[in-house]
Amino acid sequence: MGRRTVFWGWAVLLTLTVIFASQPVGLEAQFSFALLAIMGMCAIKWLGLRGIWMHVFMTLAAAIVLRYMYWRATSTIPPVSEPLNFTFGSLLFAAEIYSVGMLVLSFFIVSDPIARDEAPLTGDERDWPSVDVFVPSYNEDLDIVGQTHAAARNLDYPADRLTVWLLDDGGTDQKCHDSDPVKAREAGERRATMQRFCADLGVRYLTRARNEHAKAGNMNHALPHSSSDLILVLDADHVPTRDFLKRTVGHFQRDPRLFLVQTPHFFVNPDPVERNLETFHHMPSENEQFYSVMQRGLDKWNGTFFCGSAAILRREALLEAGGFSGESITEDCETALELHSRGWNSVYVDRAMIAGLQPESFESFIGQRSRWCQGMLQILLLKRPMFRRGLTPAQRLAYTSTPLFWLFPISRLIFMTAPALYVFCDLQIYNASLREFFAYTMFFLISNVLAQNLIYGRVRWPWVSEVYEYVQSLHLTGAIASVLLNPRKPSFKVTAKGQTLEHGHLSPLAWPFFISFAGLAATTGFALWRIFVEGVADELLLIVTAWSIFNLVIGGIALGVVTERPERRRHPRVATNAPARLHLADGTSREARLLDCSSGGTQVAIVGGPVAAGPVTSGQRARLEVLAKPDATSGYYFDVDIRSTRGLGNNTRLGLAFDDLSATDRRALATI
Repeated sequence: MGRRTVFWGWAVLLTLTVIFASQPVGLEAQFSFALLAIMGMCAIKWLGLRGIWMHVFMTLAAAIVLRYMYWRATSTIPPVSEPLNFTFGSLLFAAEIYSVGMLVLSFFIVSDPIARDEAPLTGDERDWPSVDVFVPSYNEDLDIVGQTHAAARNLDYPADRLTVWLLDDGGTDQKCHDSDPVKAREAGERRATMQRFCADLGVRYLTRARNEHAKAGNMNHALPHSSSDLILVLDADHVPTRDFLKRTVGHFQRDPRLFLVQTPHFFVNPDPVERNLETFHHMPSENEQFYSVMQRGLDKWNGTFFCGSAAILRREALLEAGGFSGESITEDCETALELHSRGWNSVYVDRAMIAGLQPESFESFIGQRSRWCQGMLQILLLKRPMFRRGLTPAQRLAYTSTPLFWLFPISRLIFMTAPALYVFCDLQIYNASLREFFAYTMFFLISNVLAQNLIYGRVRWPWVSEVYEYVQSLHLTGAIASVLLNPRKPSFKVTAKGQTLEHGHLSPLAWPFFISFAGLAATTGFALWRIFVEGVADELLLIVTAWSIFNLVIGGIALGVVTERPERRRHPRVATNAPARLHLADGTSREARLLDCSSGGTQVAIVGGPVAAGPVTSGQRARLEVLAKPDATSGYYFDVDIRSTRGLGNNTRLGLAFDDLSATDRRALATI
């Protein structure tokens, strides 16, 4: 079915569901209907049914949700004659309307996600589109920038059709002539270092006079200096695989109106939530929900948007729009909105082909999310995508839902504080009996969990979103207020990457979480005391107490998130299994195998060699020879320091640190 047919089919189905949901029925009938609907949803999920059954599933979920909302609107909101109860009860209901609205929009967007076929390049190599690789950089050091550029130089693409650029905003004339002599000297040294590295690696270096319009301005400055048909944009810490271009460029040959091929961002290190809770190796990453489900769903509606990196854009389209958009601080989504509204198309290739870094500290994590939040709200307020000419109805919904999502801190804080209004102030903001709670609210919550589990499945554990939203909400609320008061005020701030945390400590942003936890604990404790004193006759108190206990659990988990664990390794290691030889100063060699590797060092396992020559000890210098394949006679050589040893003989594992990597070394390292 075409996009338009599916869109209007959903519109009609939703209308009929709303009509059904508004029909008054008794409590027993509601309980029976909701139970049958939940059983139907469970059957569809457990049987693994897809296709039209996905629409049936979502219709059942929508019916439960809309019946709940109808009941809430007509039976539970306090009367206007009780001003305090009505005001706070209406705020709580507004937060629920927002949450349900976002749920419905997500249902629509992911109702029929696309799994793209391969688009191999066709024709003679000499006729393939030429590609410029833009790597904007600001304050990243050579270890990070060098790894990305080395991998970009190794891309499997005709050399005469590929040009790699370092767009250095850390070495601009403005920074090199800063009024602070220390900053000016550092910028000058950075510029000289990066220029030497680029010359050695065969990369073009480009800086500019002033740091204007942040990343968008940096890339726009590079457009007239370059000339290729396509532009691959990589963040400075995003290392591409060799086959990136061969798996993406073919889509541009298929569609002359294609402006974007976006691929997912894959991260080799945990974010602060994953690291501090020690869930990185067990729990799906937060970004998987967006890249594995949401972007594929957006692709159905020609609504996949540019995510700032790991993407290829057509120069012709960018020039038509005047370059990368920069009115907001999320230039990526804004650029895609501009080009979609001009009739250009996008494609999402769901294959992870870059390895990047996430913020290491909770403070930098919140800084990154604040920028995303403010930038998206700028787009909502300044660009008004719902009314943007040139967009299809589905694209308007897609570009509206994504910015609206970032209002979640407001609803989240309302849900966290609402129980205290009843427990301490006895405000009647949610009038319901225990029987009504089970007939409506319980089934609403169950259907919500089932729907999210079916849609996101393996990429999102239940209640994980609650933790991520809560830990962001306490700080993003101020960011939201700032952009709502002055949409043009927020400025672009670079997210720190490659940090180390030598010692465990509380994040500087931790104190609001302890205050919040104290409030949640006091609310829960007082609620339990009231139950003990007043008994269980007050059914609403039982409901509110359970709600408060749930909030307290989320608040307690958040305390673990803001308790920073040490992270002494500056360069995250990537698992590998490359054959190698370790040549020692005494003239002997050991057959070895690389276990993991980064630009800082590697861990190897000794798999053979002259044990009689003596053990390998830390403190020695050696040469590491990494073989291109097991039967190779020679490979790439790296000078290394042996930093640690474990085991003996052929069971030894060594920690090796690379010594003064050259540009050639970095390029060789990128092939491992």
